[in-house]
Amino acid sequence: MEDKRFVVGLGEVLWDVLPEGKKLGGAPANFAYHAGQFLGQDNTMAISALGEDALGDETIEALREHGLNDLMPRVPYPTGTVQVTLAEGGIPTYDIRENVAWDNIPFDHDIQHIARNCRAVCFGSLAQRNVVSRETIHRFLDATPADCLKIFDINLRQQFYTKDIIQESIRRCNVLKINDEELVLIGRMFGYPGLDIENKCWLILGKYNLDMLVLTCGTNGSYVFTPGQMSFQETPKVKVADTVGAGDSFTGSFVAAILNGKLVPDAHKLAVEVSAFVCTQNGAMPTLPAELLARG
Repeated sequence: MEDKRFVVGLGEVLWDVLPEGKKLGGAPANFAYHAGQFLGQDNTMAISALGEDALGDETIEALREHGLNDLMPRVPYPTGTVQVTLAEGGIPTYDIRENVAWDNIPFDHDIQHIARNCRAVCFGSLAQRNVVSRETIHRFLDATPADCLKIFDINLRQQFYTKDIIQESIRRCNVLKINDEELVLIGRMFGYPGLDIENKCWLILGKYNLDMLVLTCGTNGSYVFTPGQMSFQETPKVKVADTVGAGDSFTGSFVAAILNGKLVPDAHKLAVEVSAFVCTQNGAMPTLPAELLARG
């Protein structure tokens, strides 16, 4: 494998099984796809694990259809699925199947090689619910070069996180991405519930010596905190088709713009507009319009 510096989405790959059928999901592939729209798909990669089953084969096909590079060892566990059921009023509930392939990502030679040549990696908390994948993620992060951007997109899901997992992840990242609801939970968990959102963010940025903290607040805008400076962007008003993958598109385009040398406020503005566009489209991986791509 050549010594190419990839931008990596690392963690869960899964299929959302909906009443109308199934569709490929998981933040790592979404992140890698959107970063790749700006950096070139040859320069991005999704890393996870797949089962030795037909759904694993389908996953590879779906990733290739989107032009994504992948490194997904086949392991003796089923490919991940999430059962999505709709309650009264169309409210979705999720049953994320446990002990699946992405819970058991091995830290093999190929994954280690990518880590040592990694330019940026985005990871979350969900893929750390099992010790095997958690240790692989930690070993990957610890093997990256000193200049690697390590983005912890916290993504709290159901009961699949602990205080220790969150703290270890924040210690290992240099960019934290969090939403306003997660910030409230983290404030309670870490013992500073009384602070307002800005002061919570400044406190976390300083305490963990982060380069950046990205806070998204849905329709109430988003913030990027860096030592001594803060960027704020309003959320554009758009006609929403669905919000699937919007957060991952924000992260992917923001990271790509930073890697391409954009200043934080410009990268932030682009990320907000990319995310808004994705909300107007069905699915997590739409092709972005040329005018957005030209600004990355």
